[in-house]
Amino acid sequence: RRLRDALSDDVVKRAGYGVEPTPRALALWPIVRESLANLQSSLAPEAFDEKTSTQTFTISMADATAALLMPPLVNMLEQRAPGVTIRVVPLTTRDPRKLLEAGAADIAVGNFPVAVTAIRQHESNVDTPNPFFLHHLYTSEYVCVMRRGHPLALRRKNAELSLDEYCGATHLRVSFSGRPYGVIDEALAAMNRSRRVVLTVNQFFTAGRVVTGSDVLAVLPRHFLPSTGMEKELAVFELPMKVAPIHIDVLWHRRNNNTASDKWMRERVNQAAAIKAEELGVVEP
Repeated sequence: RRLRDALSDDVVKRAGYGVEPTPRALALWPIVRESLANLQSSLAPEAFDEKTSTQTFTISMADATAALLMPPLVNMLEQRAPGVTIRVVPLTTRDPRKLLEAGAADIAVGNFPVAVTAIRQHESNVDTPNPFFLHHLYTSEYVCVMRRGHPLALRRKNAELSLDEYCGATHLRVSFSGRPYGVIDEALAAMNRSRRVVLTVNQFFTAGRVVTGSDVLAVLPRHFLPSTGMEKELAVFELPMKVAPIHIDVLWHRRNNNTASDKWMRERVNQAAAIKAEELGVVEP
């Protein structure tokens, strides 16, 4: 009653056989939850024992990143933390800040240029605390792939593709959100060029499998190819246009920054990335 009077809002209302929060209550909940978590952490700092913990961590990442990081990460859990569980949820956006703010994931791992730029710009603002943190894992690049029997692959072999050849082919687009454009389309548009996209999917692995059985071209992260099991079926070419490199970063919300369990998981992700970076020769920070 006092809360309703203070907010001039019902806070909860009847719905079916129970109650549900009002829009105002939903808007306030993230702030309340974070404040409670900070208070609990200050009064009773959490201890984390990897050998006995049964905690579940939720990580949001694309299939290309998961294929790279999950094998060494699971191996670490089996050896060090047999009771810990990881739940990987797919990315549906290039900016996971809302996902992290809502608590739908503990960390997000991927290429998030817009979010990273915003976080770094906010670091210079001393008046308000930064709501998000990030750590860089490694850097890779996009490459053009096609089946080894594709007419372009047979004609060009190890030579570079020309822009005309690239734009004249049919293409498959990978879009986590399903948007009808992406970084490749933006790069081509800046050159007053375009491509014919006949299929859009939301997974890199699906894209690779479609490419091996058709004459469409796709753009995949170079570091992902060894994890697909399809590397021998694919011809790989440099892109005939400039595209920004792939910076793989870990993002997390401020409320998880000092929690012992979250710190532990971020350290394990960083360790898994270092193992694969050395193995595949991708660039570390």
